[in-house]
Amino acid sequence: MSPVSVVLVDDHALVRAGVRTSLGDPVRVVGEAADVDEAVAVVHEHRPAVVLLDIHLPGGAGGGGVEVVTRCADLRGTTQFLALSVSDAAEDVVGVIRVGARGYVTKEIDGQALTDAVVRVAGGDAVFSPRLAGFVLDAFGIAGGDVATTDDELDRLTAREREVMRLIARGYTYREAAGELFISVKTVETHVSAVLRKLQLSNRNELTRWAADRRLL
Repeated sequence: MSPVSVVLVDDHALVRAGVRTSLGDPVRVVGEAADVDEAVAVVHEHRPAVVLLDIHLPGGAGGGGVEVVTRCADLRGTTQFLALSVSDAAEDVVGVIRVGARGYVTKEIDGQALTDAVVRVAGGDAVFSPRLAGFVLDAFGIAGGDVATTDDELDRLTAREREVMRLIARGYTYREAAGELFISVKTVETHVSAVLRKLQLSNRNELTRWAADRRLL
């Protein structure tokens, strides 16, 4: 299989390093960027097959990943955009797809699955993490397909609470979760308390069972 060239766009150098390490053959990283303006320049310089793009980026006019896709519209047909974000909020997913991205996956994806997603997007497929395809189907009025079922309990949580919930349910300590999400330990504690209250659970063991039952781990 021919190499698939990729530009990584994320404002955290450690995240970019981790993604670069996780990607396998035939994907080849040809450039990196940490903010909107740098991303637009690097993408135009390398014209990669795929841009792996974080949604929340500094710089530019404040439009984040959506602004990057918009300012690279002249490369449409040559370069595809695949959003890679901690956020699974409907507005983030729909916003970047609306301007031309071909897919959206969350950062909980493993290396092989991410490699496969990049290859598929390079080939013209649309790729989404579980739950996210339903947002797109609903937003664009597309009939058919497997739209994710609504989970009233999960929908009580904010996007950040869902991020914290998944990490804690997987066994992360509060400090590890704080490092993963670049927030304070105190903020993690606050979110966990809110999650347990909203889901009417008593402790993290119950939270892990709740998340496992919904295949969120």
